[in-house]
Amino acid sequence: MADITAAMVKELRTATDAPMMDCKKVLVEADGDMAKATELLKERGIAKAAKKADRVAAEGLVGFKIADDFSKATIVEINSETDFVAQNDGFKDLILKTTEEIYSNSPADVDAIKSSSFGTYFSESVAKIGEKIDIRRFATLSADDDTVALNGYIHSNNRIAVIVLAKCDSAKTAEGMRDTLKQVAMHASAMKPTTLSYKDFDAEFVASETIGRIEAIKKENEELARLGKTLKNIPQYISMSQLTDSVLAQAEADIKAELKAQGKPEKIWDKIIPGSLARFIDDNTTLDKEQALLDQTYVLDDKKTVAEAVEAAAKKLGGSAEIVEFIRFEVGEGIEKKADDFAAEVAAQMG
Repeated sequence: MADITAAMVKELRTATDAPMMDCKKVLVEADGDMAKATELLKERGIAKAAKKADRVAAEGLVGFKIADDFSKATIVEINSETDFVAQNDGFKDLILKTTEEIYSNSPADVDAIKSSSFGTYFSESVAKIGEKIDIRRFATLSADDDTVALNGYIHSNNRIAVIVLAKCDSAKTAEGMRDTLKQVAMHASAMKPTTLSYKDFDAEFVASETIGRIEAIKKENEELARLGKTLKNIPQYISMSQLTDSVLAQAEADIKAELKAQGKPEKIWDKIIPGSLARFIDDNTTLDKEQALLDQTYVLDDKKTVAEAVEAAAKKLGGSAEIVEFIRFEVGEGIEKKADDFAAEVAAQMG
């Protein structure tokens, strides 16, 4: 049997990042064969990660890379079980390398990454870190011609990243719109839109949301009434998709009837009706303002929607621009975290 020296243990630890005692153990098993010992560590590291397959990886970080000429951008979400591991330098390095791999080689999906040579590196890195780690999702957007503007933003906590793409009338406008698109990406990181426009909403979803929201406001009003506070307005609708021509015509008729009942001179109605109709639309499009990027109130100018702000910025440049796509990733979004039974886990560890 080969003598296992401290130098051999140190060499294996340096090469694999595995704990010192594990390095000594596999070297003994491998009779000093460094390559075989390395393989044993890889196998056991991967097996250790596999044992954690039932655990929920809902923490982690997002990676973000954008071309110097703003022609292309990639974002990727990689999940870990704990925030502690997400702050590990090895995990951060894994985020950077995975983002670069996806940006450079455009894999079809997560499975394609795992089955590539990079997948081997990824598995080995996970084994070193010693926790369940998943590539959850990734996306790349490209400005395929010079009239398309692209920019993005990653929040300082590295847990939210956004890419925004706009179609412009000219290359000059596209170049000039990049700063505005970064601001829109920052807006999206904070305001959490789930879709681009109210036009994207499914009719059944809107109908279901309408019932739920109206009932929620009614219940809230019951409590406000009990406290003697001002009641909230209960809307008839929640999305512009519901405000058909006939609905808007009826709203205008109702406004006129109210002005008449108030004794307002008919000659000034034209000055009052547009504002009243705008308030009706505002009150009855709450879903759009919450979830549709273009219809949200812009955080940098609360007198405009995002769509209006983009249009105004392009007009200042002497052109036109319209956001046509955006992608927003937030770590853990939509993942149901498992509630661990701490006592059971301790018992399992002691068994």
